[in-house]
Amino acid sequence: MNGSSIPYIVGSKSFTAVAVNTASKAGEWVKSRLGAIQNVNLKTSTSDLVTEVDKGTETLIRNLIKTHFPTHAILGEEGVGAGSTASAKALQEMIQEEYLWIIDPIDGTTNFVHGFPFFCVSIALAHRGEVIVGVVYDPMLDEMFVAEKGKGAYVKGHTTHVSGEKELSHALVATGFPVDHTVNLPRNMAEISQLVAKVRNIRSGGSAALHLAYVAAGRLSGFWEHGLSAWDIAAGSLLVQESGGVVTDTEGKPFTLAVRNVIATNGHIHKAMISELTEANAAG
Repeated sequence: MNGSSIPYIVGSKSFTAVAVNTASKAGEWVKSRLGAIQNVNLKTSTSDLVTEVDKGTETLIRNLIKTHFPTHAILGEEGVGAGSTASAKALQEMIQEEYLWIIDPIDGTTNFVHGFPFFCVSIALAHRGEVIVGVVYDPMLDEMFVAEKGKGAYVKGHTTHVSGEKELSHALVATGFPVDHTVNLPRNMAEISQLVAKVRNIRSGGSAALHLAYVAAGRLSGFWEHGLSAWDIAAGSLLVQESGGVVTDTEGKPFTLAVRNVIATNGHIHKAMISELTEANAAG
């Protein structure tokens, strides 16, 4: 499906405009609740948190989307049970919907809880399983990253482009620490050990969606993480692709919404990063 054939307008309402407006309102609400959280609950581990703000924000997003597109399906993190099995099942049940909104009300909840200003609202729209609109909004910096399939990506009106580094030794990359401490975390630590001497440096901000947005904007050369769900990466994956980058699974297989172990880069260092990750896992 090419960009020109994608129906971005339905009933005179722009998908992208609704996504941007919804993300903005949700982000304003999230920012207003910073430091005023009343309930913090654990999901799968001590680093997998949910608050009343996550749930309230998702309700706000759902209501705004349904106001404009009442027949569209919505897949949101807080509407799905905890754990990888539940998230995979929820996606499988909804992936063939004609229009499916995929939302993460707060990507980076742990940061939000601690007042660490690196979290965002992530909203994507998929048409029959293919992401056609992606929006990632950072309310703390008031940065709205927007992408449309086949039409490019931008932030604050400026077109985004991935970085130009062609060597790992010049690359600033990022990762995220998995909430699964039995399999994915040891794997991740081995990969960090393998890569840290090969790249310029490694960061871990705590929000997969923002890391992807930073790859799209050229602020990071690459990003990888294990054990993610569709709502973590749907919007960000389109941002990277529309900015000239590459997104696959960590073995180099094509990206789909079902991918849980993701790598996104400027394209130049993609094969080299996968090679290092492969070597780390072989050694482990």
